[in-house]
Amino acid sequence: MMDDNKQNNDQNNKNIDTSMSIDLQRRLQQLLTDLQLDDAPAGGAVVVYQAGECIAQASTGMARLYTSWQSDTLAINFSTGKGILATLAHVLVSQQLLGYDVPIAHYWPAFAATGKDSITLRQVMSHQADLFSITSIDVDSETVLDWRVMLSHIEGMPITAPEDAAAYGSAYSALIYGWVLGGVIEAVTHMSLAEALRQYLTEPLGIADSCYFGVPDSKVDQVAKLAKDFESSNEDSVQLRNKRQKPTLKSDSPSTLRTYASLPSYHCWQQKMLDDKRTAETQSSLDDDLDNKNIDNIQSVLNTARINSLYFNTSQLNLKNYKAALIPAGKQALDYHTRNTLQAIIPAANGVASADALATIYAMLANGGVWQGQTLIDSATFKQLSTIQVTGLDAVMPAPMQWRLGYHRLFSICSKDTIDNSIDPALSGFGHMGYNGSVAWCDPTRQLSFSFIHNFDTTMLNDVRQFALTEAVLSWVDEVR
Repeated sequence: MMDDNKQNNDQNNKNIDTSMSIDLQRRLQQLLTDLQLDDAPAGGAVVVYQAGECIAQASTGMARLYTSWQSDTLAINFSTGKGILATLAHVLVSQQLLGYDVPIAHYWPAFAATGKDSITLRQVMSHQADLFSITSIDVDSETVLDWRVMLSHIEGMPITAPEDAAAYGSAYSALIYGWVLGGVIEAVTHMSLAEALRQYLTEPLGIADSCYFGVPDSKVDQVAKLAKDFESSNEDSVQLRNKRQKPTLKSDSPSTLRTYASLPSYHCWQQKMLDDKRTAETQSSLDDDLDNKNIDNIQSVLNTARINSLYFNTSQLNLKNYKAALIPAGKQALDYHTRNTLQAIIPAANGVASADALATIYAMLANGGVWQGQTLIDSATFKQLSTIQVTGLDAVMPAPMQWRLGYHRLFSICSKDTIDNSIDPALSGFGHMGYNGSVAWCDPTRQLSFSFIHNFDTTMLNDVRQFALTEAVLSWVDEVR
């Protein structure tokens, strides 16, 4: 009888879980569809795992001409790939091939040049090594496509403090980071970066054909394109174009503003704006004016810029440091979507992966380094990688980043844990976003992982999709906690 009761309870729990997953799937699909906004036919994909199982996935729009987005669609995800690279490094630490506090030059002797002999992996992965400035080395947009040449430049590069260094705890290494980590990974594994990635991380996770630094020739035509390039031919051999490659800024349409007003996080955003206004202005004058009429006024200005500013305070952006970290010398910008650039190895910036592959990597991290019975990262290593290393301001990113080892904080201002301050920041989620606003993260307290990738022509500083999706998923999952 007891066995029968246990079987019935297990079946009931399974039915509850299935019901929750179906509801989450429905809500997530509707939200992602709504967030296509005015950018059709472009789209994207979201995948959510909990306790090692995919509980929801959604996709919308076109990845390429005549090709719809799916959870296994490949896309360039810019710095979101840094999280993949960091995770590979942690696997190697767990296998005692690398150490966080051993000088990198111990593994890669040529790296010691120009005063870098004592720099450690911990310093690089927490962006405290002052190896952030791409302008400190003599390279242009063509040179960065050559992996071996870039490694030689990294060996000889100097340490460069950011402007106003005393004001900052870290300086985000937007491009240099990838060559440093990639170089030391090759040095200790005696493999190419692609081989090491496959052997130590993607094959054990079952995602070897959907996660790359340097896309194989046979896969390039499967990578999502920007909608403006849908009609172009495959003659992408010229990786540099004369036109500027920056996304086009556009005003919010009335339909976009209506969509924002319907989002699950909208009320939270309103309240955060009011709280920030209280902080910024004199309490006495504000108290006289905080009535429903003023709340309506606040609602009317919740556009893309205002919402994004809740997560990124661009007034704190140090433009000189930002440009030093992100913009190599040269008159022509690098087009990351061309064949040559996709096949180059630029690990900090041109990682290509599917939404499902990213969510799988972070699902392993959400489970403390274990995936389907395999321990990829031991508990001691996991404790180190997930511990906050920096709490001060970053010299490049206009937000508190709370750098762990290779990951920043989970960007949420609306979850119960954030609002109630009910969780130790050291136990909260972490991940990495990309320049275009893609993101992947995990939250070990919820055993949750999330990924969002897309081909919208945006940047993380002029888009709100990753924040809207993150806030919604956390809210929906917490409803049944």
